[in-house]
Amino acid sequence: MIRELTAAHLDDLASGAQFLATGGGGDPYLPLLLAKQALSQGNLVKLISCEDIRDDDLVVAVGGVGAPTVSLELLPSLDEAAIAIQLYEKFVGREVNAVICFEIGGANSLIPITAAALLGIPIVDGDGMGRAFPEAQMTSFSISGVAPTPAIAIDYAGRKREFQNLDITRYEAEIRDFATTAGGVVTVAEHGMSGRQLREVAIRGTLSICLEIGALLRKQRGPVTLLLPRLEDLLSTTLYERCKLIFTGKVIQKSTNTADGFDVGECWLEDFNQPDETLQIVIKNEFLVALRRGEAVASVPDLIVVLEVDTGEPISVERLAFGQRVAVLAIPAPPFFRREPALSVTNPQAFGLNVEYRPILAQPK
Repeated sequence: MIRELTAAHLDDLASGAQFLATGGGGDPYLPLLLAKQALSQGNLVKLISCEDIRDDDLVVAVGGVGAPTVSLELLPSLDEAAIAIQLYEKFVGREVNAVICFEIGGANSLIPITAAALLGIPIVDGDGMGRAFPEAQMTSFSISGVAPTPAIAIDYAGRKREFQNLDITRYEAEIRDFATTAGGVVTVAEHGMSGRQLREVAIRGTLSICLEIGALLRKQRGPVTLLLPRLEDLLSTTLYERCKLIFTGKVIQKSTNTADGFDVGECWLEDFNQPDETLQIVIKNEFLVALRRGEAVASVPDLIVVLEVDTGEPISVERLAFGQRVAVLAIPAPPFFRREPALSVTNPQAFGLNVEYRPILAQPK
């Protein structure tokens, strides 16, 4: 395990995080530049395991909430996440000892690193999802009983909103409302927890896994057919266990819009060799369900990953466009999300979709 993150690690981390983000978590381009700037100033960020946290340390999740497409327009400042944590400290009256990602997302894996570099605190090797989900109640933190509030959110203009004594349903509604009224995206510090709690609820080791995946994508850049065996070998040693190629083709249609703080819609892919064969992907910030002939071949909570077929580069929802040549992979979710109570919060029915969850692990390779 890498113990100190430097600017040299960030390209691989961003690429691996975008791979695991299932299309969501925010575009990593600008957050990557900001994280590099923060680390290039001579700062180092310690990457610590859950076991390194003391029982009474305060660990806080930090990141962006809102529609990923908007994050390409409402550009964050270098110190936005750090300011959110400082405001959180004033709000709760104690020092934050470490930060953690609330999801593995393109941007949301980098925002906490920038904050940690500027504040001189470590980041925990883990997160609350092992992928990206669109709503706060879908974190392992909240599912395991960690209160989302007190929390602090700030918008691009520095306006803040405090949240106190809210259950997860009310908190999700109010943070989403603030993001919508603030133009579509805000930065938030939330789900404060002790080190003892953290060890019970975090999805462990996911930043290290991002670094490994990112390094593989860089070294093995090229056709997905050549990448796939190496990727299968790598994932077999992690909590993701395996991957499955479910479709290759080109994007023939994409229809999304920003509604209630989410990017929602669908896209359609056409098989390279058989134009009558299509794949429909349902979107809510992330790729939720892949349907072939009306039947789900992959769905949340398992990961649906879209790659450029000729380079292996991950493609986010906001970067997916007509004519792109893509490969679609399905990867099992971390074990926590494949069983109750997490499954009832993250399966297709939780998104209002009339689709039955068929675990990728239960399907033939």
